[in-house]
Amino acid sequence: MIVQIITWLRDRMMLVKAFCIAVLALLLIGDLFVPRPHPHFLGDIIPGFWAGFGFIACAVIIIGSKWLGTAFLFRPDTYYDDIEQDRKTSPSQQKNQSTGEMK
Repeated sequence: MIVQIITWLRDRMMLVKAFCIAVLALLLIGDLFVPRPHPHFLGDIIPGFWAGFGFIACAVIIIGSKWLGTAFLFRPDTYYDDIEQDRKTSPSQQKNQSTGEMK
């Protein structure tokens, strides 16, 4: 049952996107009519501020995590193969290879 629903939604992706954008637009329009008797922050005064703030914060988290991943976490596809090959090579062979000597 769930597979059929997901397939139906995937086939109509533009409809799903349009629906989501319409819901977000209606929420932002509805935010214009919400009374704010005692705003505590500057963002409480500006209509739609917290929606924009949340969107920007989410985008910063995603971009930052991608940068951290590529800078520190990702390794080449041959990373574990290289480690395995280094383990098979004895320390004396590694020394000879680094100095360029042959036995």
